[in-house]
Amino acid sequence: MSAADPTGQQLLVVVDPVARRVDGESVRIARDVLSAGSVAKICLPDGPAEIARAVARRGRRRLVVVGDDRALLRAVALLHRQRELADAPLAWVPVGPLPAVSVARALGVPLGAVAAARAVLDGVERRLGLLADESGGVVLGGLWAPVGAHRPGGPAGGRTGPWWSPAARTARTALALLARPAGRPATAGQRLRVEADGVVLADADQPLDRVAVTMAGGLADVAVHPSGAEIPLRRRARAVTVSGPGFRYRADNRIRGPVEARTWTAEGEAWRLVLPRV
Repeated sequence: MSAADPTGQQLLVVVDPVARRVDGESVRIARDVLSAGSVAKICLPDGPAEIARAVARRGRRRLVVVGDDRALLRAVALLHRQRELADAPLAWVPVGPLPAVSVARALGVPLGAVAAARAVLDGVERRLGLLADESGGVVLGGLWAPVGAHRPGGPAGGRTGPWWSPAARTARTALALLARPAGRPATAGQRLRVEADGVVLADADQPLDRVAVTMAGGLADVAVHPSGAEIPLRRRARAVTVSGPGFRYRADNRIRGPVEARTWTAEGEAWRLVLPRV
């Protein structure tokens, strides 16, 4: 073990091209810290195809993603599709403006380049759950549907103020906030069918304000908000299917769709992420 490798860790550091463009200084700092504390192979891919090749050739090196939420989600989805996610511990150095790294804030990953890189070297692995859909997509935090078009001057869904406000004091609360708009949603009264493990929670003849799904105890926690109702219908399930005419949904603070139907399956302890020691 060399002096430049005090921990004996071997890392594959994949730097997302967007991170290099938006904040090259943070990328440089992260590279310096990681290289000083490990045997780090630095990969500077130009796009998804090169990222996939680098991940496939990682060998026994721990994969470290340097980039925003989308960069991490891309890596997690890639490993999930290859059925390697459970055996491939990940680490993450978030780089990007706050709206683009909201999942990092929720998971408890430091947002500063130095602190995040040190957590990669000195942190501990924790097993986390996710929601996987039939198209190969993954949701690490939570989702809600339907969602209307983004309104200029503010986030979709009527949210006012940052979602990482003092109310989000724990990772579980913060993840739930990723799947819940504050106030009334931009699109209300859409007719969606919601099934949880085959049990119909809402049919197409019942207008809904919102359906929210988060991970809880290895299962999907489903909350259905019928229009005009003060109390949502709640159920925990292994699989959740939402269907309806061309609806959009917000997952991990990103709008996706439109789709006619989508099924999410809860996978408890599906992936491993290095987080700071408590």
